[in-house]
Amino acid sequence: MKKYYYSLGIIISVLTLVSCGKGQEPAQAAAPSGPTPVTTVKIPSRDVTTYKDYPTSIEGIINSDARPKISGYITDVLVDEGQRVKQGQILFRLETASLTEEAAAAKANINAAQVQVDQLKPLVEKNIVSTNQLATAEAKLSQAKAAYQSIVANIGYATVKSPVDGYAGTIRIRKGNLVSPSDPSPLTTITDITQVYAYFSMNEKDYLNFLMTSEGETKAEKIKNMPEVTLIMANGQEYPHKGRIQTINSQIGKESGSVSFRAVFDNPEQLLTNGSTGKIRVPTLNKDMPIVPQKSTFERQGRTYVGKIEKTDTATVAVFQHIEIKDRTKGLYIVGEGVKEGDEIVAEGVDKLQSGTPVEPREQAFDSVAKPLKAIFRD
Repeated sequence: MKKYYYSLGIIISVLTLVSCGKGQEPAQAAAPSGPTPVTTVKIPSRDVTTYKDYPTSIEGIINSDARPKISGYITDVLVDEGQRVKQGQILFRLETASLTEEAAAAKANINAAQVQVDQLKPLVEKNIVSTNQLATAEAKLSQAKAAYQSIVANIGYATVKSPVDGYAGTIRIRKGNLVSPSDPSPLTTITDITQVYAYFSMNEKDYLNFLMTSEGETKAEKIKNMPEVTLIMANGQEYPHKGRIQTINSQIGKESGSVSFRAVFDNPEQLLTNGSTGKIRVPTLNKDMPIVPQKSTFERQGRTYVGKIEKTDTATVAVFQHIEIKDRTKGLYIVGEGVKEGDEIVAEGVDKLQSGTPVEPREQAFDSVAKPLKAIFRD
C-alpha cells in the first residue's frame, strides 16, 4: 500500500511540471518583434562659444611703498587706511628736534668758516699769508656747507610724502613708533586702483589651444585680437566691466607647468582693490563644429558614444559610434571626430538599446531636443 501512494505521488509531480512548462510557452511567444521606435535628430554644425574659468588675484596698476629715508620716531600720522591721497601729500612726520640742533650747529660752522675766509683774503692780497692758507679755509667752508645741506635734507626726509596718486593701504605704525629705512615693511602702500590687473594662469594644453585659435600671425597680434574676458568676483557675481588680456608670459613655469596671463579692468566704482580674488572667464569660439545633445550620448569605459542611424539592405539600425568631445556647453557636446553634420542619431534613450538594434526613426527638430541641462552645483 505504501508503494502505491509513493508511485502516485511521483506521477502527480511529473504531471505538475509538464503542466507548468506548457503554461510558459504563451509568455515567450508574446515577446515584442519588429523595429524599435526611436526619436532621432540630425547633427548640425554651428559656431559655439564656450567658457572656461581660471582663479585670479587682483592688484592695482600701481603699488608704491611709502618708506622713511631716515631713522626716527613717528610724531604725526596724517593719513588713514583706505584714504585717497595725492602725489606729494604728507603722510607721516618723524621727530626732527635733534636734527634741528645739528642744523643750527652746522650753520654756525658755516659762519665761522666764512669769517676765516673773509679775514684771509685781504692778507693774501698783501702777501702777508700764503694762498695755501686761504685755499684750506675755503675748503673748510665748503665742507661746512655740505654738512649743513645734508642735515637739511634729512630734516626734509623726516616728512614722508605719497609717491603717487592712489589709496593708502594698511597702516600698522602709530605715533611714537621708531622706524627706519631698513624695516622690512613699509609705512604703508599707496595703490592706484582706477584700473586693476588680474593675474591668472593656464596649463600648457589650454594655453596652446587658446593661442592657436586666436587670430593673428605673431603672438603680439594674437594678444591684440583676443576676446574680452569676464571677471567673476568672490561673491559669485559678474563684474560689470569687461577686461582685456594685456600680456602673456613667454615661459612655462617649471614647477607649475602653467603660463601666466595678465588682464586689465577699469575700476570706476572701486569694487576691486589690492588683494581681491575671483575667477577669470575666458571665451573660446568654436567655428562651424558638429554639436550633439548631451542627453543623446552615453559613456562606457571612459568613452562617449551616440547611437548613429545606419541603413542596411534589410533594416535601419542604431549603431554605437564613439565620438571625440572637443568642448561642452549648456547641455551640448562639441564634437571633434566620430560624427559630422547631417548624420542622424538617436535623440534619447540610446543607453537602453544594443548596438545594431533595428529601429524605426522618428525625426524631430534639433532645437526641440537640445535644450540646456540644468546646472548641478556642488559645495
